[in-house]
Amino acid sequence: MKIKFSKYHALGNDFIVIDRLNRKLSRREKSRLTRVICARHTGVGADGVLFLSASRRADRKIEIVNADGGWAEKSGNGLRIAGVYRATGRKKRFIFETATSIDEVILVKKIKGGHTVKAVIGRPEFQTRKIPVQTRQKYLINSPLDFGSVKLPVTCLAVGNPHAVLLVEDFDFNWPEIGAELENARPFPNGTNIEFVKVVNRHKVRVAEWERGAGATGSSGTGAAAAVCATVIMGLTERCCEVVFDSGSLLVNWDEASGLIELTGPVQKAMSGVFEFI
Repeated sequence: MKIKFSKYHALGNDFIVIDRLNRKLSRREKSRLTRVICARHTGVGADGVLFLSASRRADRKIEIVNADGGWAEKSGNGLRIAGVYRATGRKKRFIFETATSIDEVILVKKIKGGHTVKAVIGRPEFQTRKIPVQTRQKYLINSPLDFGSVKLPVTCLAVGNPHAVLLVEDFDFNWPEIGAELENARPFPNGTNIEFVKVVNRHKVRVAEWERGAGATGSSGTGAAAAVCATVIMGLTERCCEVVFDSGSLLVNWDEASGLIELTGPVQKAMSGVFEFI
């Protein structure tokens, strides 16, 4: 089966976009296709696939599958990438349906190889039962959580998908190993994304990201949002904050009036092609 695809990245967080497949694929087939096409050495290579299809509620429906074949509820960078993929003519505003919400994407301006793009990705959820996290506590705000072999202070929240934020003083430790261990730890029945966050000042944080199903990624849109919302709740940063990854920066604004999170940053196209799916 020959599959047309396009590949984009948002500060190194790369996704393959597949729009209007020649034939309908089952959920299992989409998972297998994603594992094969995302393989770094034998496929195209990516952190995940965005499957676009028709929607009665939006411009397109987005199904997000991580590189390991697992399904994700939402991706902030994925939404922004879908906006650039759909950019034709003068239209600069798009509405996308994900597994958990309807989200708005706005093309702000053109840059070399792509666009600066804003996504409005909803409101954060801090109630542990809704994230979900298995704990007796209603909220976990920089609170100890028992991982079996160790207790760590974490802030847990959902930004359309689950996150656990850990404050750090530096990144001079094997954070990918810890991220891999915590991603599917017992308290997280659906797994979780892990953000290691250093507060630089009230308007800037640095983040190392471990994404559920993808591992250490160049950046994460919802991870950036989670980092800011968590540090705001802890009283450490302002609602408008620069989030710095090794690959570049995203701007997060958690609007006080509406409670909505705005995520802004670059998206660039890498390639287009045809993939032979056997």
